[in-house]
Amino acid sequence: MTHITESGRPRPDHVGPLHVRPGHVRPGHVRPVCSPVRVRPGHVNPLRRRLSWARPSACIAFALLGVASVLGGCDRADDGNELQKVNGSVHVVAGKVPDAAGTVNGGIDIDDNAAVTAASTVNGSINLGAHATADTLKTVNGNITTGAGAHVAKQVESVNGALTLRDGAEVLGPLTNVNGKIQLTAAHVAGGIRTVNGNITIYGAARVEGGILVQKTSGIINFGNNVPRIEIGPGAIVQGDLRFEREVKLYVSDKATIGPVTGATPISFTGDTAPAN
Repeated sequence: MTHITESGRPRPDHVGPLHVRPGHVRPGHVRPVCSPVRVRPGHVNPLRRRLSWARPSACIAFALLGVASVLGGCDRADDGNELQKVNGSVHVVAGKVPDAAGTVNGGIDIDDNAAVTAASTVNGSINLGAHATADTLKTVNGNITTGAGAHVAKQVESVNGALTLRDGAEVLGPLTNVNGKIQLTAAHVAGGIRTVNGNITIYGAARVEGGILVQKTSGIINFGNNVPRIEIGPGAIVQGDLRFEREVKLYVSDKATIGPVTGATPISFTGDTAPAN
């Protein structure tokens, strides 16, 4: 997705390389790569402006960009730690002592029955294998998938990416994104579901505690005429408030159990799946 700045110039959705104009650096002077960024009084940091439209998830991006600064240092090369990289994917195998896995540009693949404390990337997807465990899973641009029977002790968060929980997967914290489909199949989420522009499907013997929140867009970013679609299938349980701050299509099976609804009118359906339209 391309964002538009106040000057009318397109701004990419990811943090790209820094381009310096020829002659911009004074002769005989080289600015350190990791020197602090000075912001003029009253000047809004462009990164802050770009993420402020999704305030509930801005902390995700800032935290993960912090990963970039820690891993990247002063443009240092990878130091041989296979679980901490700057460029490239990370592979976590089973049977190892749990540790943090992180990269800036690359995905993270966690094998079945493996364990990590935290998995974080900026540009890349995260796959948590069947019956694997993690404390947290976070990305900015990428999907997150948890396999059957996988367990996450805290939160699962993405800014731009789909979140998929397979049969028997469990997340004890919140399941959060800004844009991207959220799909649960016989999974358990204890900390609620939050999104801005994501479709949500909850099927099978899925159970959500903490409700559902679809937040309104704010700032200079909007998603056009897209209307999020929320489906809660037969046998699914959503405890807590279902609160919608923007227009949605809410389909609820006559065999599902949900809490109080604010901001939308549930459309009841029979059968295994919600109607296509």
